[in-house]
Amino acid sequence: MSQPSPLLPLNGVAPLGSLGVIAAEGDEAAAFLHSQLTQDFALLGVSEARLAALCTAKGRMLASFIAFKRAHDRILLVCRRDLLPPTLKRLQMFVLRAKVKLRDASDGFALHGLAGEAVPAGLGAAPWTHLADGDTSVVRLYPGAGTPRALWVGPAGTAPAGAALSEAQWDWLEVMSGVATLGQPVVEAFVPQMLNYESVGGVNFKKGCYPGQEVVARSQFRGTLKRRAYLVQADAPLQSGQEVFHASDAEQPTGTVVQAAPNPQGGWDAIVSMQTGSADGAALRAGEATLQLLPLPYPLLEDI
Repeated sequence: MSQPSPLLPLNGVAPLGSLGVIAAEGDEAAAFLHSQLTQDFALLGVSEARLAALCTAKGRMLASFIAFKRAHDRILLVCRRDLLPPTLKRLQMFVLRAKVKLRDASDGFALHGLAGEAVPAGLGAAPWTHLADGDTSVVRLYPGAGTPRALWVGPAGTAPAGAALSEAQWDWLEVMSGVATLGQPVVEAFVPQMLNYESVGGVNFKKGCYPGQEVVARSQFRGTLKRRAYLVQADAPLQSGQEVFHASDAEQPTGTVVQAAPNPQGGWDAIVSMQTGSADGAALRAGEATLQLLPLPYPLLEDI
């Protein structure tokens, strides 16, 4: 099973109905998020975005976000809609006396994915660059299958110009970027490094404490991390939360499917998080699917 070559570049605009928006508003919005998430929000500028995670005290991810600042006292957090209600409730528990209000602002926004030629020329080339244009925001994402990508967030009822791209095509590009977005089936399954978040800008090891910080730091600096995220190609459908097995052990799973999407040319592609020792070229299976490892599209931090 070999990786098929793209038939043609994917260019266009995809609606992202699976995503929602949490608004953090108030003079201490940045300070509050800085104390709760894995990334630095104290130094967040208006031309930057952040990939970040909310973790339990044991360092397990409850949600992941793409966050950016619309004003000095207003930060928007984009996450999966299926995780938004419990995530918002958990964050609100820790507000206490902080000068910040958190709310579900999803109904006020339209979210779209931009691929290929639909990505604005004026957007910075580096991932997590933020461009504000009036009431809209565009965030540069990691490319998928070599295709430039961006997240577009604008007022409800608006949309960016561009050819139509299906959400299924966008989901495949998301998978091929190798940057996982946490969804309901895998809540509390991973510490951030198990999804390579330290290598794609999702963890800052120099910032102060946040829930789970000690576990995340220990995993990084004491060599205790034995799981990583990998790209795989499959010959049958896969779904998030599905167990992955190595040829050496048909009973004990070695990993978990994080995200999966059908390849436009056939078969399926997925991000799986599994034991590093299982990336040895031996057979991998998930249900009826045979899996083949694909190269990651970015270097891991330990390899830089």
